[in-house]
Amino acid sequence: MKRSAEGRVQHLQLNGERGLLRGSRRGLEKESLRVTSDGHIARTPHPKALGSALTHPSITTDYSEALLEFVTPPYSDTADLLDFLDGLHHYTYHHIGDELLWATSMPCIVGGDSSIPIAEYGCSNVGRMKHVYRRGLDWRYGRAMQAISGIHFNYSLSEDFLAAVQAAEGDRGDFRTFRSELYFRLIRNFQRFGWLVPFLHGASPAICKSFTGGQNLHFQELGAHTFYEPWATSLRMSDIGYKNKAQAALSISYNNLEEYVTSLRRAITTPDPEYQRIGTRVDGEWRQLNTNVLQIENEYYSFVRPKAATRSGEQPTLALRRAGVEYVEIRALDLNPFEPLGVNARQLAFMEILLVYCLLEESPPIDARERGWINANQGLVARQGRDPRLTLHRGDGGRVRLLDWAAELFDAMAGPAELLDEVHGDHRYRDVLAEYRRCAEDPGCTPSARVLAEMQDRGEEFVQFALRVSRAHAAAFRRRELPEDLRQRLAAEARASLEAQREIEAADTLPFEAYLQRYFAQG
Repeated sequence: MKRSAEGRVQHLQLNGERGLLRGSRRGLEKESLRVTSDGHIARTPHPKALGSALTHPSITTDYSEALLEFVTPPYSDTADLLDFLDGLHHYTYHHIGDELLWATSMPCIVGGDSSIPIAEYGCSNVGRMKHVYRRGLDWRYGRAMQAISGIHFNYSLSEDFLAAVQAAEGDRGDFRTFRSELYFRLIRNFQRFGWLVPFLHGASPAICKSFTGGQNLHFQELGAHTFYEPWATSLRMSDIGYKNKAQAALSISYNNLEEYVTSLRRAITTPDPEYQRIGTRVDGEWRQLNTNVLQIENEYYSFVRPKAATRSGEQPTLALRRAGVEYVEIRALDLNPFEPLGVNARQLAFMEILLVYCLLEESPPIDARERGWINANQGLVARQGRDPRLTLHRGDGGRVRLLDWAAELFDAMAGPAELLDEVHGDHRYRDVLAEYRRCAEDPGCTPSARVLAEMQDRGEEFVQFALRVSRAHAAAFRRRELPEDLRQRLAAEARASLEAQREIEAADTLPFEAYLQRYFAQG
């Protein structure tokens, strides 16, 4: 069998393995800032009608009290997934007064770090831990970066499909071990080819000058209050966003599960001299959970993460060791400001095609040299991705024009699109692939290009553009009557979550410091 995506697809099809991806599941975590009607970060507490941010299964907060996060269950059907997300938006808009959900990834007007309230989770030990962790992020990186929003796409391929791949490759070992190897194959290739996501879906080519405190970090100016890059795709994924320089020295291995867990656990257990100077508890006030390179695993800002469902109080790396990789979390999607939900079905279909390709394509280990090329490519695409002259680093040490490499990848993704179409018996994935191929050939149709075009055509600053589309989305949701069954279900979940938080707080017996010691003593 050819050890490529094309060869593996042909082998599966010739052996009559059809429609095996039917059991694949996808979920979303969608962040949005709550802002005032004039575009400033909301200073109001998390609304009671939305329940407890600590315990609600679907409506919580990320870094800031104003940074809502909507979490869906995993679905086998994308339409059901987006319908659930739509319901969360609809209910929320009917319970936040005249506030808006900011429609872009890069934040609204930022009046310094003090304008971004850190999320509160109550007085329980687990709630205090979540809050202190966020205080640590403030001390380490500042709050502005934490106010950036994005969409995380969680994806698991069906067990039948993965078992068929295992059989096709003649592997007779433990299925859970092989499943983890397959997901790490996917992860390594997503590191190599995932620049396609900001290139095609990036929607943050401009920022409000307040985000950098007015400091011009090699940008051009578009109006009095906006920095931008003319060819940028996703400044969110650039060196000013989540791909920040503070973690550039981390060497987290994606070559296999054990190397990943070992290297990440080293980072969460190794003291850092700079963070030691900050201190942990100073004058009775907690500044951070600890003084290690990473306080906890989630502090590592990666393009993609291997994931396993955690038990109560379990560290994520230990869950991976126990259960193996159960799904991947893709963290490369900007909010799409042209979509009320921030994402649409076509984008998610493209993500599936790319992820199936990444799993099936041969995926050698990543050494330090290639890791440097991967990081460089992600940065280049974020800042200059639509420049038709842009070249990227290839694994052989040469350079290739982005548009030429994209064309090769689209050719290679035809087989994975066929496998996904077998689930529905139509051509929806093939059509999506063709649509995005046209977009790759003409990057003027990408969201990032459309954002700049609208701003320039209307003479808008970034904040004016984002406020206009945010208001339009809010008006559309508020015009729709809230279905009574949806209202009752989410109101009941809100009440139950508030009660669950009270029960957790009442059950606490350990002092907070002892609780942390027990948590970090795992493993």
